[in-house]
Amino acid sequence: MHDERFDKLAKLLMEYSIRLKRNERVLIEAFDIPDEMTVALVRAVRNAGGVPFAQVYHARVTRALALEASDPQLSLLARHELARMKKMDAYIAVRGSHNITELADVPPTKMQLIGKNMRPVQDQRVKRTKWVVLRWPTASMAQLAGMSTEAFENFYFDVCTLDYRKLQPGMKALKGLMEKTDHVEIKAPGTDLTFSIKGIPSVICGGDRNIPDGEVFTAPVKDSVQGHVTFNAPSIYQGTAFDGVRLEFKRGKIVDASSNNTDKLNKILDSDPGARYIGEFSLGFNPRVLQPMRDILFDEKIAGSFHFTPGQAYEEADNGNRSQVHWDMVSIQRPDYGGGEIYFDGKLIRKNGDFLPKQLRSLNRK
Repeated sequence: MHDERFDKLAKLLMEYSIRLKRNERVLIEAFDIPDEMTVALVRAVRNAGGVPFAQVYHARVTRALALEASDPQLSLLARHELARMKKMDAYIAVRGSHNITELADVPPTKMQLIGKNMRPVQDQRVKRTKWVVLRWPTASMAQLAGMSTEAFENFYFDVCTLDYRKLQPGMKALKGLMEKTDHVEIKAPGTDLTFSIKGIPSVICGGDRNIPDGEVFTAPVKDSVQGHVTFNAPSIYQGTAFDGVRLEFKRGKIVDASSNNTDKLNKILDSDPGARYIGEFSLGFNPRVLQPMRDILFDEKIAGSFHFTPGQAYEEADNGNRSQVHWDMVSIQRPDYGGGEIYFDGKLIRKNGDFLPKQLRSLNRK
């Protein structure tokens, strides 16, 4: 059945997110989403004068392949995928999931092997194409959010079609402030964390890379992180659910890590040396995303949150850390989640999830 919201979202992705130009080639990757949405994307590409390519994936097939994946098989696949990606000007991925934990029983060693082989493809996509990635509303996601399927679909389209241009003045002010900052201090229940962001660029995320969006990120100086942090938002990583993740740092390195699944948490952090260092620090402020739902593209944008990321740093805000892991872990500091404070160079910048400086108040939910 045709849904006009599909067309509205597809048009937004073409015109605002990737700013598609005539004759540009676009790879559409559709993961467990309705064919009607894939068709809407193909039509939107053509309406913009572009050339569409589409690849359809199903999570159960992906799991079956991953369970017995071998290095020669993945090496051949990566060469094929990389050759195709090099021909693309833009990339759109819409990722649904009928079962958010479909990959939970794939051994971590297999996931690490896949990550290692496919890294060049991801790097080509991130560094060399105009790209945007978003989820798709499914009954599985609605369950995680504690909502009915219909209510979640309405929430999804409301969030994903937000006019991000209205956030631009506040985001630009926050970027400028972060780039002038050296010392960051974060306090909250179970959290007492300090680090430096001196000399590392800050990046605005305003709907042109991820949907939903609404964050400004940078990275800590690699060896500057000290103290401990407890994340009060639940997380899914490599198909496994994690709750109550607590990390302790000395000279930038995670020296102790615990959660409801401490053993698997530490296996992931032992994937390579860079996985125990932080590659990203970000402040989230999407006014329409308020509760965690175990989906990082939503959860990392929660109003009044920050996230801290073991693993790979982005080149745009590079602290030199390299890893096949990039795991955004989220803590919400609004009063209903225990509150908290963030200081830049000793000055209180955000309290209980609200920015205090006048030039940043437009980013507050209220």
